[in-house]
Amino acid sequence: MGPSPLLHLRTSNGAVQAETLPELKSDGFDVTIQNTSQVNIQENQSSAGIYWMLLTMFFFVSGDCIAKYLIQHYDVIQIVWGRYFFHAMILTIVLAPRLKKLLVTENLKLQLARSLLLLATTSCFFMGLNYIQLADASAIMIMGPIFVTALSVPILKERVGLRRWVSVLIGCIGGLIIIRPGNGLLQPASIFPMTAALLFAFYQISTRFLNHSDSVFTTLFYSASIGAVVSSIAVLFYWQPMSFEHWGLLILLGMVAGSGHFTLIKAYRASPVATVVPFTYTNLLWATAYGYYIFDDLPDQWTVIGASVIIASGLYIFHREQMLKGKKAV
Repeated sequence: MGPSPLLHLRTSNGAVQAETLPELKSDGFDVTIQNTSQVNIQENQSSAGIYWMLLTMFFFVSGDCIAKYLIQHYDVIQIVWGRYFFHAMILTIVLAPRLKKLLVTENLKLQLARSLLLLATTSCFFMGLNYIQLADASAIMIMGPIFVTALSVPILKERVGLRRWVSVLIGCIGGLIIIRPGNGLLQPASIFPMTAALLFAFYQISTRFLNHSDSVFTTLFYSASIGAVVSSIAVLFYWQPMSFEHWGLLILLGMVAGSGHFTLIKAYRASPVATVVPFTYTNLLWATAYGYYIFDDLPDQWTVIGASVIIASGLYIFHREQMLKGKKAV
């Protein structure tokens, strides 16, 4: 699964490279060459960010696919444990030289709360995968950004205009189209991905608070390590012996989860948020492909329609937020 894309990282690589070019003073033609170089650098960075985001979605959905397969053989808690334990192990190895520094946080309580929110999100989503199709669960999960918009009013004290509220309502209608109350998908199991989407919205909001105090890698390490510690305690009551093949898949799940978070950071460092966010919806393409080739599942027409409504609503909300930020900047 993968946690929603709202870290708001920035990079100045393009500006630095442009400034290090030789100073050109001869005429306007030379100045034009300098400006063109800067534009080309920025375009290349935007393309790189898109590629990183596409790879991120591939990693996240690949992890969901592995989890869905393993959940058919073992308890959900055991799979959640593997996802966090091996993710934390990889982070510990990679970040070992500066681990002591990364453990320092200005807001320990919020780090713990955020980590537990992500753990609960993963647990609920994996629980839903045990009963419903991968594409259906992924389609419900993309309601997360819509929930963020609704929750930003009471929690972040943000002002949400009428058009964005209408988009939130339309997005919720899209969710209802997918779960179809009283006629199909709506069953106790569909509550799990819906709850996961809501929990993930709280998780994203808590991330906004932490972005002002702690480094990205500090937040990532706490998320993985707290999840590993808590799930290691819980798994003692649900442990089942695993085959060698399934151990390999469980380790791969942790590796894929860690890789997804790494490429997500790379995406936001390479390109502006506005460039890469629309490509997060490609997770539905991967979920549909995996569902068909591995589980012989295909989403029905109502899931496609509902997901389309949610995507349109989410993109419009994002578009309005970018417009308002632009007006404030001016």
